[in-house]
Amino acid sequence: MKIAVYGATGMVGSQIIAEAATRGHELTAVTRSGKEVDGATAVAADLGNTSTYRQLGKENDVIVIAVPPSRTGGDHQDYLDAFEEITETLTDARLIVVGGAGATEVDGVRLVDTDGFPEEYKAEALTCAEVYDMFTSVSGITWTVAAPAPVIAPGSRTGSYTLGTDSPAGDFVSTQDFAVAILDEIETPAHANRRMTVASEK
Repeated sequence: MKIAVYGATGMVGSQIIAEAATRGHELTAVTRSGKEVDGATAVAADLGNTSTYRQLGKENDVIVIAVPPSRTGGDHQDYLDAFEEITETLTDARLIVVGGAGATEVDGVRLVDTDGFPEEYKAEALTCAEVYDMFTSVSGITWTVAAPAPVIAPGSRTGSYTLGTDSPAGDFVSTQDFAVAILDEIETPAHANRRMTVASEK
């Protein structure tokens, strides 16, 4: 398959690129700088560049967006505006969006709204929740929001994971196993137009 990955040099995006490369997919690595990435064609673009997004949608089977909102206290409105354009842009490419655990739910309550949710992650979680809400009301595109467990960090690739839908599938997922789950979803779609949650198996 032809797969374009936004955020291809980030903690999650780099693992998605690595996993996809081992499976023989044709890759495009999209970053702001256009940095060269092994095994992929480099493209320089930010999330708000609609013309590039449209072109990638014509040239690829799947677009993966692994770009988080600003984590340095910056305004998230540009990020939200970019996703509003994305949700309104019709494309034949399937869209996989890396979401946040804070927007997932336990007993109908979003994690970000629970007591004790870390204040330093609240702005990012609320923004990711707003992006997820955008997708639930769109038509004409095929999307999946992939949300990791509340703790995601580099670890080991076991190749095994647990899936959920709206609730966290567990407490932790390695970036490697998260990438495995995303590539499995790309190759064998099971969560079209819905959310999937991923955790490493204990």
